[in-house]
Amino acid sequence: MQVKFGTGNAKGSSRSLIRPLQRERGSGDNEFNNRRRVEAVMAELDKMVGLENVKGLIKELKAFIEIQRRRQLEGLVSSTNTLHMIFKGNPGTGKSTVARLMGRLFKEMGVLTQGHLIEVERADLVGEYIGHTAHKAREQLKKALGGILFIDEAYSLARGGEKDFGREAIDVLVKGMEDYRDNLILILAGYKEEMDYFLETNPGLRSRFPIQLDFPDYSITELMAIARLMLAEKQYILTPGAAEELEKILRREILFGHRYNGNARMVRNIIERAMRRQALRLVKKKNLTRQDLISIEREDLLRPDPPAGKKENENDFPGGPPICYNNSQ
Repeated sequence: MQVKFGTGNAKGSSRSLIRPLQRERGSGDNEFNNRRRVEAVMAELDKMVGLENVKGLIKELKAFIEIQRRRQLEGLVSSTNTLHMIFKGNPGTGKSTVARLMGRLFKEMGVLTQGHLIEVERADLVGEYIGHTAHKAREQLKKALGGILFIDEAYSLARGGEKDFGREAIDVLVKGMEDYRDNLILILAGYKEEMDYFLETNPGLRSRFPIQLDFPDYSITELMAIARLMLAEKQYILTPGAAEELEKILRREILFGHRYNGNARMVRNIIERAMRRQALRLVKKKNLTRQDLISIEREDLLRPDPPAGKKENENDFPGGPPICYNNSQ
C-alpha cells in the first residue's frame, strides 16, 4: 500500500487548524469527553482488519493536530496540512468506512464542526442540461459542509468529452474546496487504475489532493478475520468444519472468481447467506440449544443444488451476486 502525504499550499493554509470554539470549550468535562470520543474512534480504527498504512496516516494526522493545539496554547505559530484526499482501491476494501471514521475523528478534534459523511457519485453531481450541474454540485457541497464529501468512482466525472457536464462538476468542486476550506474535506475514491488515469488527465487536481491512499484487496487470512468479526458482532461462530470450508471458498473466489472478489463485501454476502441457510436448517427442529443457535456448520456454507430442470440464476440467492462454488468441490 502506498501513502502519499504532503503539505497544502492553497490560499489560506496558514489558518488555525483548531477552531476557536473548540479551544474555548477544551477544558474540564468537555475536554475529557472529547478525549474519550477520540479514543473510541481510534479503537474502532484499530479493530479494522489490515490497512496498516492507512491507520498509520490517521495516527500521524491525529498527532499533528494535537501538537498544533499545544503550539497555539504556547503562542507559537501553528500550521495545517491540506486534508483533501484520494482513496484508491476496489469496492469493499474499507474506503467509505475509513472516511466515516475520519469525519468523526476530525469533528472531535475541532477540525470539522459536524463530522458527517455525504457519499455521492456522478449522478448526484452531474445534471442533464446547462446550469443543472453547477446547482447539483453546489447542493452536495452545502450538505457536506462541516464534514466530508466522499465521491465514489470520481474518475467518471472526466470520462466524457470536452462538452461533458462532468468537467463542470469538477470545476464547481475545486471552487468549493477553496470557498469552504475551513470546514470541509473532499475525498475522491475509485479503482486504482482509473484514479491514476483521472489524475493524469487532470494535473491541476494532483496538487490539491496531497494525501493519496491505496486500499489493497484483502488476503485470505484477513478475509477470514473479517468473517469472524462479522459473525461475532451477530453472536455467531464458525465450527471447525465451517471455517475450513469458508477458507476453501475464499481461495477459489480469489483464484478463479471475479478480479475484484478479494474484499469484505464478498465475505458479507457469504456470511449472510450462511446465516439464512442455518435458519432453514434449524427452523423445524425442537429443543434447540444455545450452541445450535450460534453455530454455523459446514453445510450452511455449501450452495444447494438447483431443483431438477431449473437453471441456477442470481435471483435464487438474494444476498448478492452468486458466489461460484458448489458441493462437489
